[in-house]
Formats: sequence, structure tokens, C-alpha cells
Amino acid sequence: MSGKPEISAPLAKPRRRLLADVSPLREHPDFRRLWFGNTVSYIGQQMTAMAVSLQVYAITGSSFYVGLVGLFSLVPLIVFGLYGGAVADAVDRRKLGLITAAGSTVCSGVLAAAAFGHLRSVALLYAVVALQAVCFAMNSPARSSMIPRLLPPERLPAANALASLAGGVGQMAGPMLGAVLVGAWGYQAAYTVDVAAFSASLYAMWRLPAMLPGEGEGAARRRPSVIEGLRYLAARPNLRTTFVSDLAAMVLAQPRVLFPAVAGLWFGGDTRTVGLLAAAPAVGALLGSVFSGWLGRVHRQGFAVLLAVGSWGAAVAVFGLTRNLWLGLLFLAFAGCADTVSMVFRNTMLQSAAPDDMRGRLQGVFLVVVVGGPRLGDFLAGSVSDLFTPTVAVVGGGLACISAIALIGIFQRGFVAYDARRPVA
Repeated sequence: MSGKPEISAPLAKPRRRLLADVSPLREHPDFRRLWFGNTVSYIGQQMTAMAVSLQVYAITGSSFYVGLVGLFSLVPLIVFGLYGGAVADAVDRRKLGLITAAGSTVCSGVLAAAAFGHLRSVALLYAVVALQAVCFAMNSPARSSMIPRLLPPERLPAANALASLAGGVGQMAGPMLGAVLVGAWGYQAAYTVDVAAFSASLYAMWRLPAMLPGEGEGAARRRPSVIEGLRYLAARPNLRTTFVSDLAAMVLAQPRVLFPAVAGLWFGGDTRTVGLLAAAPAVGALLGSVFSGWLGRVHRQGFAVLLAVGSWGAAVAVFGLTRNLWLGLLFLAFAGCADTVSMVFRNTMLQSAAPDDMRGRLQGVFLVVVVGGPRLGDFLAGSVSDLFTPTVAVVGGGLACISAIALIGIFQRGFVAYDARRPVA
């Protein structure tokens, strides 16, 4: 009996170092409420996205019209992502978060009312999806730029890992729950649950302190502009490189558009194989978030970003060479895990190295890169695959990503040497 404490105590430390660091949730109530509210509302958003796609297909019977749902959300996300970041630097971020979260709630309420009224209007669904994208694009930069005010700098890596964990849970659970609710009780059930889910985000925003502008180099400027933010980013090599490195991964080595082709050509599979290929990076990303406790001890964050993005490229390239399904899924999961590590450190660098009056605009750029980069990657991979073969597209993309990261490491020595204890933009 006397030996048990001596054995269990040393075993507990590695577990705490390995698993996600939950100290931001335990020690900071405002962040805890914000994180919980965002997690619940994001699951609801993913449920609604699935329900809308199912409803559009039920009305039209056309995959083309289902694909247009993505277009109607993509354009507002890109346009209003930049604008939303500028607004977040000019107003009380808490009020902006409340207003836009309320707007999203109203949009889900309209979808629910239309479903209860048995309205079969694709145009209405497209319009609501576009408005939801506007609300999200305005809300996201404000919400992300709040976090450095709620937490000390040393907690930011853990907070971003927890945000990634919430996103992974939402992406995996939301569509599944949406499909189950639609199948069991109809579209109105999924939309109504989404309305209820947004109440968690509204409550979290309501309980936050005011987030008025007034800190940083440009605090005296009353009307921050998008152009001003882009000029600031262009003159800050470390922050600029966080975006360039992510684009190297998302544009050069993005294999997802090829999954339907390679599922049959490489693995002799069907649509279920496509689903497995699409889910593997998300599973890896989720595992990377769960076992993220070590990220807070990494100070060379720039080097860590390059290593993570290079690992993404290497995993994608090896995936392009394998013809064993389970081995391919393993490398895709590894790529997803590497992407999580990259995202955590890139977001942490943006939050800690940038002044508060620029964080909204930089988060707006972050949103545009995250949304637009993979779409450009889809176009590039699809084009190369048609010109050559899927193998050339996947393997060549992975190698191109590694080469780009190597060049960044050679020419951006300051980024390689970036130290989180002395953040320099």
C-alpha cells in the first residue's frame, strides 16, 4: 500500500505533459465560457450545413446545386473575412461578437421556420447560407482576437490547441448528428437544435468584459482599414511567413479533391473509401489536439511551423506512393496531426507578436487563407491530375511543399530563430 503513491505520481506527470493542457479552461472562466459556447455553436453550424446540403439535394436531385451551397458561403467568407477583421479592430469586439452571433441565430431560426412551413425554396436556402457566412466572417476575427486579452501569453498555445480540438469535434460530430436528426425528425429538428446551440455562444459573449479598441501601435487611429492591415503584414516578415508557410501546404499539397479518383484507381474502393480518405486527416487533427500537452513547452515556434508543414508535405507525398488503403489512411492522419501543430503555432504567433489594434485584421487574413487556400489547392491538384496522373499530382504536390518550406527556412532565418519568449512580428 505504501508504494502506490510513489509509483502513480511519476506516471501522472508524463500523462499531463502528453494530453491537451486544459489549464486555460480551469484557470480562466471567461475563456472557459467562450470555448464551451464556441464548441457547442460550431457543432450546431456543422449540423445545419449537413441539413442544408441534404435539403437542397432532396429538392433538386442534383449534386451541382448542392455544390453551389459551398460557393454561396465561400464568397462572403473571403470578402467579409477581411472587412470583419478591420471592424473588429475599430469597435467593441464583445458587442460585435454578440451582434453577429445573434445574426447567425436568426438565420438558423429562418431555416427552422421555413422547414416547419414546408417551404421548398432553394433560393431561400442559398440566401440564408450566404448571410450565415457573412455573420461568421464578421464574428470569427473578433472572437479570435479576444483570446490574447483573456489569457496570459504562455497559455496561448494551449488555448489554440483546445480551439483545434473543438473544431475537430465539431467537424466529426456535427455532420453526423445533422444527418441523424434529419433522418429521424426532419430538417426542422436539425435547424431548431442549431438555434438552441447558438444560445451557448450568445451567453458566453454576454458574460465577457468589454473589448474596446485602444491598445497597440495604432490605437490613436479611429478607423482601421483593411489596406492598413495588409501593409502592416507586408512589413512584418515573421507574421507574413506564417501565412506563406500555410499556403505552401494548402495550395501545393492539398490532395482532397483527388480522393474520389484515387479511391477506385489506387485502392479499388467505392464511396465508402472516399469517406475514409476524407475522414483520416480530421481524425489525425483531432488526435493531434488531444495529445497537445507538449506544445506549450516549445519556444522555437517558427522552426516548429516549418517542421510541421514540411511533415504535412512528406506525409502527402508518401500517401501518393502507397497502394495499401490502411497505410494510406495512416499517412493522411499523420498529415492532419501535422496541420494541427502548424495551426496552433501560427495562430499563437499572430496573437502574441501582433499589437492588439492589428489582431482583428490579421485574424481576418487568417480566415481568408484558411478558407481560400484549400480551394486553390483543389484547383491546382485537379489540373495537374488531368494533365498527368493523380500520382504525379499528389507526390509532386508533397515534394513541392517540402521544397517551398526548405526555401523559406533558407531565406527567412529570422522566422527559423523566432522565440516565443521574445516575440517579434
